[in-house]
Amino acid sequence: MKRFAFPALAAAAVLGIAGCSGGSSGGSTASGEMPSEITLFSVTDKTGTLSYAGSNQLKGIELAIDEINGEKYLGESTVKLESRDTAGEAQTAASQVTEATVNPEVAAILGTVTSAQSIAVAPLAQAAKVPIVFTQSGSEGTLVGEYTYRATAPMATYYDQAGEYLQQEGVKTLGVLYNSANPTLTQLSETTIPEMADRFGYTVASTSSVQNTTQDFTAPIAKILADNPDGIAIMMNGAQNATAVSQLRQAGYDGTLVTHTGSGAGNLTPAGPAGAGMTWPTDFTYHGTNPATQEFVAAYRAKYNGENPNNYAAEGYDAAWMIAHAIEKSGGASREDIQNGLQQVVAEGFTGAEGDVTFEGNDMRVKGAVVQWNGTEEVLLSEK
Repeated sequence: MKRFAFPALAAAAVLGIAGCSGGSSGGSTASGEMPSEITLFSVTDKTGTLSYAGSNQLKGIELAIDEINGEKYLGESTVKLESRDTAGEAQTAASQVTEATVNPEVAAILGTVTSAQSIAVAPLAQAAKVPIVFTQSGSEGTLVGEYTYRATAPMATYYDQAGEYLQQEGVKTLGVLYNSANPTLTQLSETTIPEMADRFGYTVASTSSVQNTTQDFTAPIAKILADNPDGIAIMMNGAQNATAVSQLRQAGYDGTLVTHTGSGAGNLTPAGPAGAGMTWPTDFTYHGTNPATQEFVAAYRAKYNGENPNNYAAEGYDAAWMIAHAIEKSGGASREDIQNGLQQVVAEGFTGAEGDVTFEGNDMRVKGAVVQWNGTEEVLLSEK
């Protein structure tokens, strides 16, 4: 199975990197050498409130590594994965990334999924000149130099599809309920959504913020409903989305609802029919029609007993394959080799689990899709 399809013209325009002598798989200079074992280091949330993102990201990474090794994509070299659990703590993530940077066997890092952690660890990887590929982590401060990459398009870059949906639904006034402890959700709620208002014909009537620990949304919901909005944006962490929409419906609201990818990954299952109508743009859906997307979906289902992959799994999968392809293109597995190869990958773009992707600098861009929770599952509404 061909995991990466590169535009022919772009591929022809980028010259191969010639390896120089010396170095090793963990060295800081280009070596052009392929060791028998290449160590990648994963730092993610296996437990805690954001484990729904980290654990699924890790599943995608592990599937990619199975394929890389099984297909002998890197010849006789095999990829070994070491993974750590940040448990949602930025300080823990920083300690683990430091562990990786000082270990000469670690060739590259598969980074954290939350902005708070990624902002803390990105400068560490950059200073040590260790390539790190983040997923999620949509806030500023994640990409701080040439060794930092993001295999998730920031939601702000495709969230205008939510504006298109609001316009289609005739929404003229919008209330925003958001988690202010999450930097990405704060940026979307305080900047992106208000800036879209003129283009899509609505005004933000009111906003109300909560914290990670909030489970009773009665007061902020009452504040928003007092303005009688046509639509409401619910921008919470994971399971908070189901709680918030359930309480909103209990309060009698039956209008248009938009949210974000954190409502995916089964997080709306506890809400059931109360969450029906929750709609959001996403960088990946297993309903996607791109052939590469469907190849990934089939492989994921085969490995994980019929389970459907979510966006976090697709992002982790593409991140791991980005590093593998960088190694293949540069012809070596030192940190500098991988950095050289990644620069070719981002220059050319590729087709992976997330479909056709491009980059602005080291930052991924996707076409995206719009999905909706129908009370039982996510369904595809539109695809770019």
